[in-house]
Amino acid sequence: MSIEQVIAVNRFGLGAQPSELAAVGGDPRGWLMRQVEGPSPALPPELAGLPSSGEALKAYPRWIASLGKAGVGTMGGAMDGMRTVEGTFREQLGPGMLREVAARLAAAAATALPFRERLVWFWANHFTVSAEKALVFALTGSFEREAIRPHVGGRFADMLLAVARHPAMILYLDNHLSVRAGWRPQGLRASRSTAFPSPTGLNENLAREILELHTLGVNGGYTQADVTELARVITGWAVRPTMFDLDESSPGFVFDPGRHEPGPRRLLGATYGEDGMAQGESVLRHLASHPATAQHVATKLVRHFIADEPPAGAVAAVARAFRDSDGHLPTVYTALLNVPEARRQPLAKLKSPIEYVVSCLRALPGLRAAQPQVLYAILRGMGQRPFFAPSPQGWPDTAQAWSGGDALWKRIEWAGIVASRVGSGVDPLRLAVDGYGAAVGEPTRRALERAESRQQGLALWLASPEFQRR
Repeated sequence: MSIEQVIAVNRFGLGAQPSELAAVGGDPRGWLMRQVEGPSPALPPELAGLPSSGEALKAYPRWIASLGKAGVGTMGGAMDGMRTVEGTFREQLGPGMLREVAARLAAAAATALPFRERLVWFWANHFTVSAEKALVFALTGSFEREAIRPHVGGRFADMLLAVARHPAMILYLDNHLSVRAGWRPQGLRASRSTAFPSPTGLNENLAREILELHTLGVNGGYTQADVTELARVITGWAVRPTMFDLDESSPGFVFDPGRHEPGPRRLLGATYGEDGMAQGESVLRHLASHPATAQHVATKLVRHFIADEPPAGAVAAVARAFRDSDGHLPTVYTALLNVPEARRQPLAKLKSPIEYVVSCLRALPGLRAAQPQVLYAILRGMGQRPFFAPSPQGWPDTAQAWSGGDALWKRIEWAGIVASRVGSGVDPLRLAVDGYGAAVGEPTRRALERAESRQQGLALWLASPEFQRR
């Protein structure tokens, strides 16, 4: 088995399933590209039947109806009531979140398209929404299914538009609170508690993150004036139903011209005429094709797949493919796979906790019967609670974030738990060679050969430097 096969399955995939290296054959790059070319495949069966964002949004009116019961309608009870209502909301929807996590892990463990699945993870992290915010708690899974998955093999601009219009992103970054100057809520909506801010002016959160995180990057050449202009462009991009719009007839994204700030806008030296929602779509498409966006996205792809310190030559090649193809993502992935640095050094990246746990599930099918609550608790203990990224920047993508003493000890504990559950039926040395081939170092081979039992050998392999990396 070649090192290129090992890299294809472990670095660009999600960790080797039994005999997967042999299944890759003599064309590892072709095996990877076939996973992302052509029409978008159907949802993995593990994810089929989970609620859409529209279905999830129907829970909001019931939540809003509980405000009075929690005492949120008065100034004195506002903050305590808010905490009570958020807790109740999470409690009501908690089982749904556990189903989302379990389905996501099961899909990753079983998939025959691991490169595509890893790219779903990459883009969902690039365009982070987090369940840390109660309003987004019920929407994180549907965001990934609706805004990310259909566009992994398409164009970056289409994914950007889908993301910016998705209810999860609108609510996460407060664009439902962003309105034209002078807009005021009417009737009952005007009496909501101060615990729930009313949309009384411009909110720049989504606009700032579109520029700083999603497209140009923090050094992409935009100014505060550009942030403000983009925020004005996307006023009126909102969600129904919310506490300010209880209409349940068509749950999801809505463009509200009454909230939109009309007029021409000038961003990054270009002027965009007033055209309602189409004005914002035009701006986002131009941002998607900007050279700074190509550089920013290429840097993140190379950091994720190749090295914590992205090699400049690899970044330049991927950015050039992005620019020349107008953000056609399969072309970008081809460039990423073809740079020499992608194949030069195996095991260059430390797995994040979720990558580590999923690679265990893929290597050991007998482990997949583990209770979702157990896996969820393990990941939370390792510091990467699924769907709960700490900020719009997403989860970190370097070894420094995941290599602290406590974090590594949690991995060793997990290796012991796994070995105690399934180790008696596993030949650890064969598992290592089948998954990592010649990348298994001689010290690790000797340790596995000298293990006192299969359980001890499996624990040693899962805790080894090789298995911890990709």
